[in-house]
Amino acid sequence: MKALTWHGTHDVRLDNVDDPQIEDSRDAIIKVTATAICGSDLHLYNGLMPGMEPGDVLGHEFMGEVVETGAAVPNLKKGDRVVVPFTISCGSCFFCSKHLYSLCDRSNPNADQAAEAMGHSPAALFGYSHLLGGISGGQAEYVRVPYADVGPLKVESDFSDEQLLFLSDIYPTGWMSADNADIEPGDTVAIWGCGPVGQFAIRSAWMLGAGRVIAIDRISERLELAEGKAGAEVINFDETDVYEALLDMTRGFGPDRCIDAVGAEAHGAGDPEYTPAAPDESRPNSPTAINVMIRCCRKGGQLSVPGVYTDQVDGFSLNALMNKSLSLKTGQTHMHRYMKPLFKTIEKGLIDPSFIITHRLPLAEAPAGYETFNAKQDRCVKVVMTP
Repeated sequence: MKALTWHGTHDVRLDNVDDPQIEDSRDAIIKVTATAICGSDLHLYNGLMPGMEPGDVLGHEFMGEVVETGAAVPNLKKGDRVVVPFTISCGSCFFCSKHLYSLCDRSNPNADQAAEAMGHSPAALFGYSHLLGGISGGQAEYVRVPYADVGPLKVESDFSDEQLLFLSDIYPTGWMSADNADIEPGDTVAIWGCGPVGQFAIRSAWMLGAGRVIAIDRISERLELAEGKAGAEVINFDETDVYEALLDMTRGFGPDRCIDAVGAEAHGAGDPEYTPAAPDESRPNSPTAINVMIRCCRKGGQLSVPGVYTDQVDGFSLNALMNKSLSLKTGQTHMHRYMKPLFKTIEKGLIDPSFIITHRLPLAEAPAGYETFNAKQDRCVKVVMTP
């Protein structure tokens, strides 16, 4: 089959690879009908994530049709249409039983490597390094889905793939980021980063009762989308001092809730363009966005970090975090907790997630899609591909 594979920094290729096979009775094989490039895929593309090996199949946002199931997958049958969560969870370990699905204790076959790096292993992810399982991803014609008896969301509706695809990651991730911000009715919520997760965080903040949403970025098309389509007030950090602007907008208090939807590759005003690490080079991630967020948040406020970090962060403003009595919640998304409720918001017409798509490509053009998305060219916000 054809699949997009990683071969090093800025080197992704469409290769012929072996078709996936059932390896466990709880597996399913999915024929991919839609897949997307996620902002966190760019951390792999730019060489930030350890544990990548040449030939690894990329992609963790995908959906498709069931073509085969293992003997212990009674909930799915051939022909079922499913959206697959990017986190892989067993459904019954200590953490899954507490609905902390992205912390699953059983799904990462390389848990010892992750524990060495982080102290404990989180759940495995599709297409996201051997540190997090080495599980082949969904930017491919077919994909093996472990724990298919608890993972995929079966959909029986006339909604298009484009309306449903982002239930696999960025819509639940944006929602959990707003949920983790503990938004109370009328709160002012500031969101750093107007990429795909930031856009869903804006809409989620409104649905959770925010009184104001202020979105911060420097890319014009992302700010236009946040302001024109989502009703957020916007700040271009290349043109305006964010701290001074937020204090002025909030009578000197600062925002009640702040969300870092940027992560490892954050830039600040005047920063040079990002230069990726050399192959196999490990280096600290950027603290720019999270430090500005800590500085701006009102005393006693709540911080939420859905932005992906892949290594240590030098210069983190722990002093301000502590002295301002700020609370912080982080984490990969507990997908199984959110997928069904958020599907209902689509059914009720509260949101059409396809608003985020700017580029549609065949899988054969995936390398060009990565290049365009990474360089933020051609007003690119979200790339969807069909095998």
